[in-house]
This record gives sequence, C-alpha cells and structure tokens, in this order.
Amino acid sequence: MTNTLTKKPPIWFWILSIIALIWNAMGVNAYLQQAYNTESYQAMYSAEQLRIATNMPAWVTAAFAIAVFAGALAAIGLLLRKSWSVKLWLLSLIAVILQMGYTLINGYESSMVMTIMIIVFALVFVWFARMSESKGWLS
Repeated sequence: MTNTLTKKPPIWFWILSIIALIWNAMGVNAYLQQAYNTESYQAMYSAEQLRIATNMPAWVTAAFAIAVFAGALAAIGLLLRKSWSVKLWLLSLIAVILQMGYTLINGYESSMVMTIMIIVFALVFVWFARMSESKGWLS
C-alpha cells in the first residue's frame, strides 16, 4: 500500500474552500425552501416569479438539486483535501449549466445577474479544484 503525501496548501486555499462551502450551503437552503415551498421562500419572490418556479420542468428542478448538493459535497471534499471533489465540482458545473441555460434561454431577466454569477462561481470552483489537485494539495 502506497502512502500518497500531499503538499500543504496556503491559507487562501482554506478561505476559498470555506467560501465555496458557504455558497453551496446557501444553494442547498434555496433548493430546500423551493422544494418545500416555505413561507420565507414565498415572501422572497413576486407572484410572477413563484409561478415561473412552479412551472419549471422537472429536469430543471433536478438539475438545481444536483448542482447544489454536488457542490456542497465537493466543497466538503476540498476541506478534506480529497481529489474526488474535482469530479463532484464537474458534476455540479454541468447541472448549473443545464439549469441556468434554461433560465437564460427562457429570458427570465429578473434573475439575469444572479444567473450569470452562479455560472461564474461554478466555473471558478471547478478551476480552483483542478488547480488544487495539480498543485498536490488534494489526495
């Protein structure tokens, strides 16, 4: 059995990993609020926005769940310094692109800035995980 030694990551690795976990935990919270249609969820959106969310195809809702849960697990994987987190980040990115692609194609402009920001964050997290793996910070 071979023991794989990894290099010690810099402090900013930990900071970015914690930010990734917080970001994805917020996504999990948003998904659960939407899935359970909580009062706080309903209070955050207009009647039109709630109608749009209610009428989303099931595959978009599934992509939302995969994106946020895979991202949260990937962030935990980063904090544990595990290389499997890279695969979960890729899965999360694919799900984000599917979900946000639907939003962009259908022109839901009230959420355009957030939609683009979510895609950018997903791309950054994939890049960060791959870079961390290449630097030997993940095992």
